[in-house]
Amino acid sequence: MKAYKDLSKDELLTLKEALMEEYKTEEAKGLNLNMARGKPGYSQLALSMPMLDVINSESDMKTVLGNDTRNYGDLDGIGECRKLMADMMSVKKDNVVVCGNSSLNIMYDTVSRSMTHGVNGSTPWCKLDKVKFLCPVPGYDRHFKITEFFGIEMVNVPLYDDGPDMDMVEQYVNNDASVKGIWCVPKYSNPTGISYSDEVVRRFANLKPAAEDFRIYWDNAYCIHHLYENMQDEILNILEECEKAGNPNMVYIFASTSKISFPGSGVSAIATSLENIDFIESQMTIQTIGHDKINQLRHSRFFKDIDGLKAHMKLHAELLRPKFEAVLNTLDNELTGLEIGSWIKPRGGYFISFNALPGCAKNIVAKCKALGVVLTGAGATFPYGKDPEDSNIRIAPSFPTPEEMAQASKIFVLCVKLASIEKLLEDK
Repeated sequence: MKAYKDLSKDELLTLKEALMEEYKTEEAKGLNLNMARGKPGYSQLALSMPMLDVINSESDMKTVLGNDTRNYGDLDGIGECRKLMADMMSVKKDNVVVCGNSSLNIMYDTVSRSMTHGVNGSTPWCKLDKVKFLCPVPGYDRHFKITEFFGIEMVNVPLYDDGPDMDMVEQYVNNDASVKGIWCVPKYSNPTGISYSDEVVRRFANLKPAAEDFRIYWDNAYCIHHLYENMQDEILNILEECEKAGNPNMVYIFASTSKISFPGSGVSAIATSLENIDFIESQMTIQTIGHDKINQLRHSRFFKDIDGLKAHMKLHAELLRPKFEAVLNTLDNELTGLEIGSWIKPRGGYFISFNALPGCAKNIVAKCKALGVVLTGAGATFPYGKDPEDSNIRIAPSFPTPEEMAQASKIFVLCVKLASIEKLLEDK
C-alpha cells in the first residue's frame, strides 16, 4: 500500500470521498459498542461464579490457623490469602498485607497517608512547598487522577519498549528532593502492553533518591495476565532487587484479583518492606479493624494456591486472545504501509495502545463515537488529560464479544483513515 503522505491532494480527496460513503453506511447501523475501559466480559466473569458456592451457611468459617473469619482480627489479612497473594506477586508472605477489593484504593490511601503523616516519620507532604511525581507516559489515567487530586505536580517521562526513560528518572530522583514518587505498571503496561527489562528494574532498585521519602509505586496489576502460554513476559522481582541494592524501603508493590475473579468483589494487596508495613499498619489500626476476611477465605478456597490461579488465568486468556487478535489483525491488514499509525502487539494485559498521526487522536475518538464505538477519551493516558501530540489512543478489547471487536475495529481503522486524510489535507 502507498503511504498516505505520498499521495497527492487530488488522490487524498478521492480517497476521502470513498471513505465517507463507507462512513455513512456505518452511521446508519446505529451501533453501540464500548472499548473505553478494561472491564472483563460476561464470559470472563462467569469463570468465577463457582466461587460463590465455596462458602455457605453450613461452612466452616475458620482459617487454617483456626481464626474465625466472621469476627474481628487478622488486620493484615488471613494467612492463606496472604500466601496466595504473595505467590502471585512473587514475594514473601511476611511482606504482604491483604486489603479490600481494590488496589487503587490502597494506592489512594498510600498517597493520602503520605500527604497527612509523611512516610516513615518524614515531613508530611502537605507541609512541603512542592511535591512531584514522575509519570511514565502513556500511562494509567487513574494513577494520574490520584496525584492530581492531591495537588501533586506530575512530570511526564517517556515510556519506551523496555520501560521508562531511566536517564530522565535518575536525573530527577537523584537530584530533586521534591520528587517523592513514580507511577509504574511494570508488566504488560497500561496501555502500551510493554514490560520492563531487567536493566530497567535494576536501575530502579539502584536509584539514589535525594528525598528519603521517595517511593516507587509499582502497580503490578497484570502480573499473571498472559495472553499466550508459550510467549510470556517475565520481570525481575523489584523488592528483591531493592533489598540487594540497599534500598529495601523504596518500593510499594500493588496487585489485586480485580481482573481474575470479580472486579467489584476481589481482594487486593500491598507488598513492601517490613519497616514500611509497620508504618502502614500503625495507621490501618485506626482506619479499620480489618477487611473482608470472608471474601479472602472464599478466594483462598476457590483458587487454593498459585497453580490454581494460573490455571484460572489460562481460561481468561482463551477468552481474551480472540478479542485482541481481532483488533490486531484488522490493524495489520488495513493500516500496514499507510504510515498513519503505529501499535504494539502485547503478550498480556488488557490494552492495545495506538499512536495516530500527531493532532489526530481527538478527531478519531469523536468520529468513532459518532458511529457508536466508544473509546477511552483522547489524552486520558497522560497527566491532566493532555497528550502533547494528541496522538495516543487506548483500545480496551476485553468487554465486547470477538464479533463485536471485529466490527468495532473495522470502524476504528475507517476513522483513523479519515482523520489522517483530513490532517494531511490541512497540512498541504
